[in-house]
Amino acid sequence: MEKNYKYLGAISVFFVSILLISNVASTKIVDFGYFTFDGGTLLFPLSYIFGDILTEVYGYRKSRSVIWLGFFMALLMSVIFIIVGKLPPAAGWNNQSAYDAILGLTPRIVSASLIAYFCGEFSNSFILAKMKIWTGGKWLWTRTIGSTLVGELVDSTLFILIAFLGILPNSLLLTLIISNYIFKTGVEVLFTPITYKIVKFLKKEEEEDYYDINTNFNPF
Repeated sequence: MEKNYKYLGAISVFFVSILLISNVASTKIVDFGYFTFDGGTLLFPLSYIFGDILTEVYGYRKSRSVIWLGFFMALLMSVIFIIVGKLPPAAGWNNQSAYDAILGLTPRIVSASLIAYFCGEFSNSFILAKMKIWTGGKWLWTRTIGSTLVGELVDSTLFILIAFLGILPNSLLLTLIISNYIFKTGVEVLFTPITYKIVKFLKKEEEEDYYDINTNFNPF
C-alpha cells in the first residue's frame, strides 16, 4: 500500500512553481553585482534545493515523478505562450510587441530549457541518492552540495549553449555559464543550514528517510 505523505504535495507545488516562474524570468539578462545571468537564476537554485529535499527524504522514485511533472508543466506553459503569441491581437490591444519580447518563446528556447532542466535535475537527484548510500546517510551537506555542483553545471551549460550559441558572442556565453554556475551553487551552500532544518523536520513528520538501495534509476 502506498504511504500517504503529509507534505509531499506541498513540496511538489513549490518545486513546479519555482520552475515555471524561473522560466518566465529567464527572458531578461541582468547584471547582479559581479554576476551576469538570466533573471530566472535568482529563483531557480531553489528548485535544486527542493529537488535535494525530495530525494533525501522520499527517495529517487518520488523525486522522478515530481521532476516529470515539472517537465510537462513547463512544456505546457511554453506551448500556451507560443499559441497565444501567434493568435491575432484584438482591435485596440497594442501590446503585441511587448508580449513577443517577454513571452514570445521560440522553439529553440523551449528546447534548451526543457533539455537542460531534464538532464540537470535527474543528474542532481541520481547523484544525491547514490551519495546517500555511500555515506550511510551521514554528512548531508556533501550530498546537497556535491549533487548540485554536477546538476547545475549540466543545466547551465546545456541551456546557454543550446539557447544562445551563434546568437550571443562566445565571450558572453562563457560569462553567462560561469556566472550562472557560481551563483547557483553559492545559493545552495548558503541555504545549507535551512535545508538541514527542513530535511530534519520532514523526516520526523513523515516518518521517512528513504535509501535508494534497489532503485531503478532509469529516468523514464
